[in-house]
Amino acid sequence: MPDRAPQPVERQLPTEEARDLIALVRDIVQREIAPRAAEEEDAGHFPREIFTLLSDSGLLGLPYDSDFGGGDQPYEVYLQVLEELAAARLTVGLGVSVHSLACHALAGYGTKEQQTEHLPAMLGGGLLGAYCLSEPSSGSDAASLRTKAVRDGDDWIITGTKAWITHGGVADFCTVLARTGVEGPRGITAFLVPGDAEGLSAATPEKKMGMKGSPTAQLHFDGVRVPDTRRIGDEGQGFAIALSALDSGRLGIAACAIGVAQAALDEAVTYATGRQQFGRPVADFQGLRFMLADMATQIEAGRSLYLAAARLRDAGLPFSREAAMAKLFCTDAAMKVTTDAVQVLGGYGYTADFPVERYMREAKVLQIVEGTNQIQRMVIARHVVGPESR
Repeated sequence: MPDRAPQPVERQLPTEEARDLIALVRDIVQREIAPRAAEEEDAGHFPREIFTLLSDSGLLGLPYDSDFGGGDQPYEVYLQVLEELAAARLTVGLGVSVHSLACHALAGYGTKEQQTEHLPAMLGGGLLGAYCLSEPSSGSDAASLRTKAVRDGDDWIITGTKAWITHGGVADFCTVLARTGVEGPRGITAFLVPGDAEGLSAATPEKKMGMKGSPTAQLHFDGVRVPDTRRIGDEGQGFAIALSALDSGRLGIAACAIGVAQAALDEAVTYATGRQQFGRPVADFQGLRFMLADMATQIEAGRSLYLAAARLRDAGLPFSREAAMAKLFCTDAAMKVTTDAVQVLGGYGYTADFPVERYMREAKVLQIVEGTNQIQRMVIARHVVGPESR
């Protein structure tokens, strides 16, 4: 059996423009991202220049209105772009997803004046965003956040600490959720904070098992002053805005997970069809063939699930349950597929000479971010059987 080179994913895209877009992404991936991914991840290098290139290419604002610098693309297309980017390097794919998440509040709830002033630079002006919801003592229980914003005339003074912030310390702007009123979800408000605001500082980035090129850090708000014109939505509306953003963000994580899983499968197939044992390719052995078949099936099922949820979103229909299902299934599948890819490569899979060990380390974080998979199960169960008894 000859070596079998991986083939590009055959995508069902709604327009010729979308097909051209995927072709552009694949060209950038092959020329600029994939060749340096392993070396830069090992060195912990954050590829800011890649995000600048993506912005210049119109790829940082794909699901948003072209009147403000976006790409007018449906989520069905945008998510497949994320998948392609994540397959090459998760730091880039997840980074684009987080940037899109950071733009969501202003794009969906900002005034026309706010959108006109800020969105063009955020969507296509080379800026990079961070999303500041989690805190050291409130991750899954986001409604208990403690960062406070206090009125001071026409300004707000923000004080507190945000944790686990992707792009912490390198972002040009932050969407920040802070408490402006009573305890619980009704007392939270959203703000757009410049990355260079006085009183805003970043801690030393976390030392992570994967995604070493993506800085994750605490952000400290020490009396950060922002004008009321940077408040997004009404006072007390912030938690609803955050939940809306997370529904969309979960689809981004699902797409990234399938990208990582697809990369792992491609590497496993290449190895299995080229590696000879007992005088024949190891891909000839039924036990391994069945593993590869299961891996491919999980990937296709996950892709179909996230795309189905995306089409609901594009149609303006409720998609919260489906987003949770997609995030849960796709990230669990990515963990299983990448672990199996290491097994297919045997001892070589456990070395840094092949990328599958990196894929496995990266897949783990996708089961945690944007709401752990235990939280996703709670969300799904509430849709299926109703809220828990109190």
